[in-house]
Amino acid sequence: MMKEQLPAGRIYVAGHRGMVGAAVVRHLRSLGLADENLITRRRDELDLICQADVQQFFETQRPDVVVFAAAKVGGIHANDTYPAEFIYDNLMMAANAIHSAYRTGTKRFLFLGSTCIYPRMAPQPMPEDCLLTGPLEKTNEAYALAKISGLKLCQHYRSQYGVQFHSAMPTNLYGPGDNYHPQNSHVMPAMIRRFHEATQSGADEVVIWGTGTPRREFLHVDDLARGLIHLIGLPDPPNLVNVGTGSDISIRELAEMIAEITGFGGSIVQDTSKPDGTPVKRTNIDLIRSTGWQPTIELKTGIQNTYKDFLQATDSGLLRAQ
Repeated sequence: MMKEQLPAGRIYVAGHRGMVGAAVVRHLRSLGLADENLITRRRDELDLICQADVQQFFETQRPDVVVFAAAKVGGIHANDTYPAEFIYDNLMMAANAIHSAYRTGTKRFLFLGSTCIYPRMAPQPMPEDCLLTGPLEKTNEAYALAKISGLKLCQHYRSQYGVQFHSAMPTNLYGPGDNYHPQNSHVMPAMIRRFHEATQSGADEVVIWGTGTPRREFLHVDDLARGLIHLIGLPDPPNLVNVGTGSDISIRELAEMIAEITGFGGSIVQDTSKPDGTPVKRTNIDLIRSTGWQPTIELKTGIQNTYKDFLQATDSGLLRAQ
C-alpha cells in the first residue's frame, strides 16, 4: 500500500470538529503539517450556508487544498424528520464552498459525500457508475440529492475549468468523535450507547429498529482519513471514488457484536414496525484499491477501540450527543 504524502501548501479542513474532519486533522498533523498551513473554522466563525461569508473567507485565506468534510448529517430518524434542513443546508454549503474555491484559485478540492447517493436497489457491491441509474432510498433522499449535486458541481467545474476538484463517497463510518444522540445518531453510535446504558442499568433487553436483516458496511474514520489524504496526493484522481471496506455485516450481527463488546447479556428484540432503510449497502472499492489504498482496521477491533473512546468521552463529559 502506498504511503500518503503531505500535500504542499495551506490546507482548509471544513468541518474539523466533526468525526471525519477531526480525523483528517489528526492524520495531517501526524504527517507533519505545520499549524500555519492548517486552516480551520468553527461554525460560529464561518457560516458555510452564507454565500457572502464563504466568499470573503476564501478571498482572505486562499487555501491551496480543501478537504470538505462539513455536512448536516444524521441517521434514518433525523433524515426522515428534517428533510428540508438536510437538502437546503447541504446544498448551500457545497455550492458556496466549491464556487468560492474556484473563484479564488484553490488548486485542489476534495468533496465528501456518502454512499447513500446510490440507488436504493443498486447492484451489490455498488460501483461508482451506478450513480443516477435508479430511485434513491426515500428515508435519506434529501441528503443524497444534496450530495449528488455537490459531486456533480466538482465534476463539471473540473471538466469546464480544468480545476482539480473531485469527490469521495465514504461508506458508513464509525470511530472517535462520533455523535451519540439518542434519536438522531447513526446506527453504530446509537447501538453503542443503547447497549452500554442497558449494561449499566442491568436491563433485560435492548430494542433495535427493523428486522435486523439489512446488511451494512462500516469503515473506521481513521482509515477514511488515510484514504482522503491519499486521494489529494494523486496527480489525476477519479472524479468520484468509493471509500469503504468492500465487506458487510447484518444489523443483527452488528448488534450481537456490540452487545458482546459492551458486556450486555440480555435479549436483543427487533422492533419490526420501524423502517429498515436500504436492504443492502456494500461498496465496490476496486477503483480506490487500484490507486494503492486499502483499509487496515478490522471491524471488531475498531468497535472495541471506539467503545473505549466512548467511555473516556463519557467520563470526561466530552461525549458528543447533540
